[in-house]
Amino acid sequence: RICAVSYLNTAPLVWGLAHGPERGRAQLSFAVPSECARRVAAGEADVGLVPVVEVQREGLEPVSELCIACRGEVRSILLFAGRPWEEVETLAADLGSRTSVELARIVLRERFGADPQVRAMAPDLNRMLEAADAALLIGDAALRVEPEGAGRRWMDLGQEWFDLAGLPMVFALWAGRGAPGLGRLEGLLESSFSYGLESLDDIIKSEAEARGFPKQLVARYFDRNVTFRLGAKERAGLETFLAAVRAMDGAAAERGAQTDDDRERSRRPVAER
Repeated sequence: RICAVSYLNTAPLVWGLAHGPERGRAQLSFAVPSECARRVAAGEADVGLVPVVEVQREGLEPVSELCIACRGEVRSILLFAGRPWEEVETLAADLGSRTSVELARIVLRERFGADPQVRAMAPDLNRMLEAADAALLIGDAALRVEPEGAGRRWMDLGQEWFDLAGLPMVFALWAGRGAPGLGRLEGLLESSFSYGLESLDDIIKSEAEARGFPKQLVARYFDRNVTFRLGAKERAGLETFLAAVRAMDGAAAERGAQTDDDRERSRRPVAER
């Protein structure tokens, strides 16, 4: 049971499973990234294309060197704002997002000193910016927006991460619970991807028609924006990102503990403080 992300960026990875020689060798389903993570964590899927923050938090095991990554501009992870970045206090985030939310928080904190509260919303840019100071769009929803013409401040978070860390950004990995025999899926996933690379022209044509995208956008996306192999630089970028997430979570937990201590002290008689 394999759960794949339903966005355009996944098509080459699963093309063989969906349309090629590997078709029928696995039960293939599609979902947004957060749901992929939930299904694997709940045992409803044996392996999924899981956001890297959920791989870490759920204690999942990578089962392949294939991934969704970028080495600069990614185009499908966009952050918009209706006010200066330094003043962003609330962030409306796509309901399907996990890794990208943490990436947005890291970039806003490191570059602008902003630490917004996150509100989960459906991916509608105008409504998101009516409800929050900034809006995060991922996947196909981001690809449907022409950022230069949106009339908002915006940034490509793949490029922002590369500028910040000097390393690629890894968004998702094939991962599972580590059940016996799970490692044998690596060959199946590799074969599916190999067929996808051989069929890239067909993928561009088919996916552009199915999703209502210009062929030029899809071709450029696969050629310039996304990469699929976990090389040495990708591993370094992944570890750097996960370390930044852990540090951010630790700082938040410390602030929460301090707040709890303050509440407790405020309840004590003055003579006991």
